[in-house]
Amino acid sequence: MSMTTPPRGFTLIELLVVLTIVALLLTLAAPQFFPNITKAKESVLKADLATMRDAIDKYYADKGMYPGKLDDLVAEKYLRRVPPDPMTDSPTTWVAVTSDQADVAGIMDVRSGAPGKARDGTSFGSL
Repeated sequence: MSMTTPPRGFTLIELLVVLTIVALLLTLAAPQFFPNITKAKESVLKADLATMRDAIDKYYADKGMYPGKLDDLVAEKYLRRVPPDPMTDSPTTWVAVTSDQADVAGIMDVRSGAPGKARDGTSFGSL
């Protein structure tokens, strides 16, 4: 009587069945995953805008004038750093809104410089 050990490992058919099941699960999960990324980026954008607008208001309350550029908020310790725009992944694409009045100089507001529209139909620059 000879004893043989059973073969180890998976057959090609077993691997293909597992890969097919994984691919099927991914096709069900992926469509729900990508819209959530956009939703999260929009939430971060709104939070970053609120933080920067609050820092601009505090700068104005302390100094009596608006900052000349966003980096002034960092230099004066109102912000740790200028956050990157989550839609463009760059801190340099923010659009600084200045006043039309001659006696008021500096940045009064900040908006996103990202092209396109949010999920609610408004442009990123109007949030």
